[in-house]
Amino acid sequence: MKKLKVVTIGGGSSYTPELLDGFIKRYHELPVSELWLVDVEEGQAKLDIIFALCQRMVAKAGVPMTIHKSLNRQEALQNADFVTTQFRVGQLKAREQDERIPLSQGYLGQETNGAGGLFKGLRTIPVILDIVQDVQNICPQAWIINFTNPAGMVTEAVYRYTDFKRFIGVCNVPIGMRMLLEDLLALTKQDDVSLDLFGLNHLVFIRDVWVNGQSRFAEVMERVASGTIGGSSVKNIYSLPFSEGLLRSLNLLPCSYLLYYFKHKEMLAIEIGEYYKGNVRAQIVQKLEKQLFEIYKNPQLDTKPAELEARGGAYYSDAACEVINAIYNDKQTEHYINVPHHGHIDNIPADWAVEMTCLLGKHGATPHPRITHFDEKVLGLIHTIKAFEIAASHASLSGQFNDILLALNLNPLVNSDLGAEVLAREMLLANQQYLPQFADAFHLFLQPDNQPKDLRHDEIIDC
Repeated sequence: MKKLKVVTIGGGSSYTPELLDGFIKRYHELPVSELWLVDVEEGQAKLDIIFALCQRMVAKAGVPMTIHKSLNRQEALQNADFVTTQFRVGQLKAREQDERIPLSQGYLGQETNGAGGLFKGLRTIPVILDIVQDVQNICPQAWIINFTNPAGMVTEAVYRYTDFKRFIGVCNVPIGMRMLLEDLLALTKQDDVSLDLFGLNHLVFIRDVWVNGQSRFAEVMERVASGTIGGSSVKNIYSLPFSEGLLRSLNLLPCSYLLYYFKHKEMLAIEIGEYYKGNVRAQIVQKLEKQLFEIYKNPQLDTKPAELEARGGAYYSDAACEVINAIYNDKQTEHYINVPHHGHIDNIPADWAVEMTCLLGKHGATPHPRITHFDEKVLGLIHTIKAFEIAASHASLSGQFNDILLALNLNPLVNSDLGAEVLAREMLLANQQYLPQFADAFHLFLQPDNQPKDLRHDEIIDC
């Protein structure tokens, strides 16, 4: 088999041992001979720790894989077959601002939803587009498998503003949903499971569950709606059950992130409480990261530690590695990914990027033939969030303050034009070093006459 070179941008991430573990387990059919871990100077210390651990893991597994580390992306991309992206511009301190600033103003603060999700997108999309440009110039036959959030917004921007066609957005939420359903139905590895899953990233619904060619959805819905099973499939969302009435009226299974829309009041109350206790998710994750990297430093550690699951990256390797495996081996297997549907769905615009069940092989993704229509009951919400994603993608490149305002005002988790303006100013100034495209707006805001009465710079800097 042809040896493969994989380049992981954000290689100093705590998730990297999960990814490498996935490659090691699949080496017999996915022969990754080179894994390059790329990061920025601010991530050098973490990259060094991850690099040493990955070398020990490869030695322990006895597979002929060479691990490299680099701060030079262009050098690493030479002759790459696959590029995975898993970085966070501004690292976890920026995420903490994404969560804390909205909550300080009485709005939901979350990594990929609402105002926090917008500003993560504003920081991330220009960097992703730079990476796409490098791949087009250096290794144009490579596939980019993106795990960087907000994955839906990022995928939308890539296909809207570049001509690169080998980009796939990956998320572990659908994998978590599938595994919950497999447990619920007591299925085994021998069972053939297929999900009719549709929507947008972090806004997906399951409308049918097929086991060995037979629909089991009625059974699943009855058990979920009646409370037999509940809970979140991801670590970073508080686990609240959806009401029986909502589930039965929708006749769909929503992903955990839909709690922000169907239980907005409850989720806001919980998160504001955590904010005042100093326990927003980013603060918890920073503590977990510190503990993980101390574990990673242990020279005797040569396997993925069990503690990594608490970080929230469960099934990451299954999602990312299986996508690469399907393309490399032309498997035509089922995956839940972010790609343009190119008109396959008959009741949404043809140029949208969506998250849905697809068949994946050497030529890329094909939307599943069973899913040609998005359920009308949730189409309004899907349209609203897609309008937000499109506006956010445009704002990330335009550098115009009014484009930020448009995106915030379109998002149902903000719901206040005046609140949107205060949020936009405060979050923009807090992210100044990561948003050079908004230089003109920064210059304007830093003039004394342009400061809102309820916004003080000392408070902004301390966020």
